[in-house]
Amino acid sequence: MSVITKNQHLAEVCERLSASEYVTVDTEFLRDKTYYSKLCLIQIANDEEFHAIDPLADGIDLSPFYELMTNQAVTKVFHAARQDIEIFVNETGKVPQPLFDTQVAAMVCGFGDSIGYDKLVSSLAGKTLDKSSRFTDWSRRPLTQRQIEYALGDVTHLRVIYQKLRDQLEKNSRTSWLDEEMKELTTPATYVTHPEDAWKRIKIRNNNRRFHAIVRKLAEWRESEAQRRNIPRNRIMRDEVLLEVAAIRPQHSNSLNGIRGLPPQFGSSKPGAVVLDYVNQALEISDEDLPVIARPKPPAQNVDPVMELLKVLLKHKCQKEGVANKLVATMDELEKLAADDNADIPALHGWRYELFGKHALALKHGKLGFSMKDGEIILFPLEN
Repeated sequence: MSVITKNQHLAEVCERLSASEYVTVDTEFLRDKTYYSKLCLIQIANDEEFHAIDPLADGIDLSPFYELMTNQAVTKVFHAARQDIEIFVNETGKVPQPLFDTQVAAMVCGFGDSIGYDKLVSSLAGKTLDKSSRFTDWSRRPLTQRQIEYALGDVTHLRVIYQKLRDQLEKNSRTSWLDEEMKELTTPATYVTHPEDAWKRIKIRNNNRRFHAIVRKLAEWRESEAQRRNIPRNRIMRDEVLLEVAAIRPQHSNSLNGIRGLPPQFGSSKPGAVVLDYVNQALEISDEDLPVIARPKPPAQNVDPVMELLKVLLKHKCQKEGVANKLVATMDELEKLAADDNADIPALHGWRYELFGKHALALKHGKLGFSMKDGEIILFPLEN
């Protein structure tokens, strides 16, 4: 069992695969020392063949593979596709299409929330995965036969999983549901991190607007530096240190040197000068231009009882229709729905509305009731 390391071999394989109805795809990568994932291995298969591609091989040109990924005649099948696709978008700016994510499809088919690949292999392919190479350093060469076999298992079993999920979606007339879910995954913007939005990933428990302004400036700088240098953002500055800097509001290098978690003499370094500059920029923002902090609305009266009823309804509808609860509505979304009929949540749109949303609104307004009979929940309309 060999790995593709030559351009001619890769081109020949991709040409054959381009005639397929679908290909299953997976990647192995490392990200512990870099901002962007380092692509270390690509696995691909169709009904007749399967291959591993070495993107680290000398002189390898992945263009034929990336062309295959955008071939509209071939469905690209992944499991939990987001991280794999992010790598391809960073490399080419393009998202593989058309796309079929078996993790999402499994949720649509009632296999639970965010089911793992190993469980799907067991349930649908009747196989057990060898997990011995799970923590392999995929950047090291040469790869062993056992490592290659392990990696290829992520696309060979995926063929059976895809076929069974596809058939079940067609049988239940839910292919359009999956297509709706794929829209976000096939949008390139999904995989782009804008430095100016980096502050949103930080847990900020301080409602001071000036504090927020400093955090946002520093988070933007840190994200830009991490992207430019291709190193993890916490190698630039950890979240807790960034928040400490924002709280102290240092004005000079000595103030920075006293902050625990920063390197010795950080205040006298070039990055230290940049941090001081960003803090000063935030301090100079006029009061009226400071960030507006969105404060959560106080809970509406009697939301808790409504929430409990909506939970029961959600569980009932999802069990009856064979779809994962989390895919229809999260607990946060139920809370928003309990407080607001016009909440901006997925459950009030598309197939989710038909399955759950319209019934939830009817329940809220006393137009739908339920009772128990022989251990089963029975829904019935109510007259006002």
